[in-house]
Formats: sequence, structure tokens, C-alpha cells
Amino acid sequence: LYLAGLASTGKLAHEGWWLEERNAIADHFRPSSPMFPAKIRAKIALSSATELAVLAGLLYVGTQVGHLPVLLWYWGPYTFVNAWLVLYTWLQHTDPSIPHYGEGEWTWVKGALSTIDRDYGIFDFFHHTIGSTHVVHHLFHEMPWYNAGIATQKVKEFLEPQGLYNYDPTPWYKAMWRIARTCHYVESNEGVQYFKSMENVPLTKDVRNKAA
Repeated sequence: LYLAGLASTGKLAHEGWWLEERNAIADHFRPSSPMFPAKIRAKIALSSATELAVLAGLLYVGTQVGHLPVLLWYWGPYTFVNAWLVLYTWLQHTDPSIPHYGEGEWTWVKGALSTIDRDYGIFDFFHHTIGSTHVVHHLFHEMPWYNAGIATQKVKEFLEPQGLYNYDPTPWYKAMWRIARTCHYVESNEGVQYFKSMENVPLTKDVRNKAA
């Protein structure tokens, strides 16, 4: 749903206009998607064409060896890997301490700093530290991963004294559970908002009992 532009792709086009006003969809596949600047449209076209070629290849392999082996040996591991990717993306951008800015408050720097580094243990090695150097990635998105470690140290030295560097040492599995229970919605698209929890929303019977 996310890649198809049907969920969580933001509200603004690359050029700054509101998607809702034009009933536009910001998907990840069309070169003309409002998500992308014109300079990378050729790359998006190549990426999408490659995706179609892979799907066609998998379909062909399925007709040769059977669709069940393809399901077990390709789609199974693929689903597992992407579950990790979704988990990382969620934990990188979701925390009770991370603000959400409305149109009048947002700036590029504020938006770039609205992420959080975490310690993922041994998975940092396997995933090239994408979770523990994500603040730097937001600031310098074209930096190769192998430079992100030293860059994070320098950025931390500059930002931390100003209270602008977000880091949570909580083990990722504990952070995952905490965030799942506390980060459910923001009240408005205006001003500065922080995640709130559905657990703090009183049930109808609780409101009625309190009123009585």
C-alpha cells in the first residue's frame, strides 16, 4: 500500500502542492509521480521496468519448476526481509519524543531531524547500520553507508549539546513494544504535534461513569 501510494506517502507533492487538492497519488513506480523531481524520472522508469522484468522472470520460473518452490524459496525470504525493512522504517521515524510539524512550523532541517537513531545490536552489522546512523542519512542522503558511522559521531558532537540529536538506547524489541502501545495518532496537521496513544482515550463507558 505504501509503495503504491495508498498509505503514508505524505500530503505534499515534490513541488509543494497538496495531493488532496488534485486527487493525486504519490506512488513509487510512475516516473510522473508527484513524489519525484524531473531529474530522476529516468531512474524511476528503469527501476519500474526492472521490477516488471523480475516478476515476469519469477512467473516463468514458476511455470518451469512449480509455483510452490518459488513461493517457498523466493517469496518466503522476500517477505521476511521486507518485514525487517518495515520494522526498521517504523522504528526510525516513530517515537513519543519525535515531533510532527504542521505547514507553518515545518522547515527542511526540522523535518530532517525528525528521526531517531537506535542500537540494533548484531543487526547493525548485517544491515550496514541503517538504524543507528539514520539521523545522518536524513541530513546527507547521498552519503554511502560506510561513511555514516564517522559522520554520525561528528553530527552528534554538534547536535547533542543543543538537544537536537535523537537517540534511544532502549533495545529495539523493547522499543518496538513501547511504540506499538504509545504511538497511534496525532491530533492535528497544524502546529507541533506528538504521537498520542489510544490507551489514553477514555472508553465511552468510562466517560459515562465519570459523568455519573
